[in-house]
Amino acid sequence: MKSRKNNILLLLEDKTDFFQNRIALGIKTALGWKEFTYKGIGLLSRKLATYLINDLQLKKGEKLAILSESKPEYGACVFASVMSGLVTVPLDVKLTKYELKSILSDCLPSVILVSQDYIEKALELQKEVSSIKHVIVIDEPTYNLSLPCLYTLANNYEGKWRHRSSKSTAFIIYTSGTTGSPKGVEISFRNMLSQLEDIELIIPKFFDVKSGVSVLSILPMNHLFELTVGFSAFLYWGFSVYYTQSLKPKDILGIMKEKEIKFMIVVPAFLKLLKVGIETEINNGPKSMKLLFNFMYQVAKRIPSYRIRKMMFKKIHDKFGGKFLGCIAGGAPLDLSVADFFETIGIKIFQGYGLSETSPVVSVNVDKRGDLASVGKPLKSFKAKIDPQSGEIMLKGPAVMKGYYNRPDLTAEVLEKNGWLHTGDIGRIGRDGHIYITGRIKNMIVLSGGKKVFPEEVETVLEKSPYFSEVCVLGASRAGGSKDGTEDIVAVVVPKDDLIKKVGKEQELNRIVRDEVKYLSNQLAAYKRPINIVVLKDPLPKTTTRKVKRKEVKELIHRDYVLNQLSN
Repeated sequence: MKSRKNNILLLLEDKTDFFQNRIALGIKTALGWKEFTYKGIGLLSRKLATYLINDLQLKKGEKLAILSESKPEYGACVFASVMSGLVTVPLDVKLTKYELKSILSDCLPSVILVSQDYIEKALELQKEVSSIKHVIVIDEPTYNLSLPCLYTLANNYEGKWRHRSSKSTAFIIYTSGTTGSPKGVEISFRNMLSQLEDIELIIPKFFDVKSGVSVLSILPMNHLFELTVGFSAFLYWGFSVYYTQSLKPKDILGIMKEKEIKFMIVVPAFLKLLKVGIETEINNGPKSMKLLFNFMYQVAKRIPSYRIRKMMFKKIHDKFGGKFLGCIAGGAPLDLSVADFFETIGIKIFQGYGLSETSPVVSVNVDKRGDLASVGKPLKSFKAKIDPQSGEIMLKGPAVMKGYYNRPDLTAEVLEKNGWLHTGDIGRIGRDGHIYITGRIKNMIVLSGGKKVFPEEVETVLEKSPYFSEVCVLGASRAGGSKDGTEDIVAVVVPKDDLIKKVGKEQELNRIVRDEVKYLSNQLAAYKRPINIVVLKDPLPKTTTRKVKRKEVKELIHRDYVLNQLSN
């Protein structure tokens, strides 16, 4: 059995046969639920793989790109790519054509699989990237096309699956849509299998896996966190994974109730959105409801039992479908007040840590429930240490990437010859082995006196404000004078909508925000306090996983900041 576990094709075959008639993947469409059993998704994958091998004559090791939103057919495309011996390149649908062209020109795929919504973009890219010989539509077309479609391919399932070594590249994950030098993380089958084995050990700590488990997927499939845990690991356990076409809380809660969702993989921004929704409903209700909730909330903090907490906040849990147990939060720093809120009302938040270069999960806090700041101990296969000079977290293990595709120079910068990976994250490791993240090296602000400030620490303090919707702290270079080239700490704040509506005059809004920043900053050492505060009314630019794009925020305010410095 061990050899089958180490062979991805045999593993896929075993799981498909074992869970045959159980729902594997489903999505709610305008016409109702579209669901695939494990056997059904297996047949769809085999049909596509046979077409890729026999009809298109694609050779082992060629690249296959996928440009689609998350949906069941996406899973069939991933499996078919593996069966065909191809390297899968998931693409971010939010990227511009220019950004996608840069990525595709780097990896040179032979075929691009595309959903209905992105056909035109795929065809435009095919004209500009000569390696793309084939475009295949993965969902049911709404109009006649000359393009081949997953559903209209011949029902031929007899392709001879191509086995590859565990060292072969399974995925190339582009970590950002850079237009200059694309950076593709090469993930091998060994990396993925190591993740599956590690996660297999901790999944029973989330919930009872003996009964059928339905999970909801809200992260894009091009995100390795979703691809590894929310897709591969959950299907490995025989779970039913459901997708949603809408990220509106009302629609998500409807699906959670209808499909009795037990678990989710989320980014912290989603939890914050849910918390705001719950609090808004309570605040808009009768005063007695608000008083009762606040009383029960304080009582619940002293009750260790999640079962009792769920009973105390039954109305909230009923909105989540009554079966929801919790979620893994990763991809960005977790606001501890948000985590504490959900834990108090009986929903477990397991904070995780990882990066694309580690396939991606490094740790999940499954054993120290009272310490929400911890991201847990490293998974079984990882070794972790702190660089004594820089304070950087370093990792080693079988899940560490092969390197950056076509970029040995960049690979050498982060991956030592002895296997240790420089994560770029600053942190510490407790005596019990738990990891704590305190900042990012590249975000570090260096002040004129040589003091170093991590913006995440300042943001944690400012985000406590009931007036602020978003906060981004960064360093802005001074122009001219004795401090030319050094950095000042700048806080970029987006006030909450109700404050913007309530305060008509912009000058008054700016005053309130500035006073609030100064008040909260008293919790920080004097050198860590923002000396310039920028107020924006529009949401900050973000990635598909809701991370704030610091570089774009910096570009957004840079001109005004420099002009302000010169005028002073």
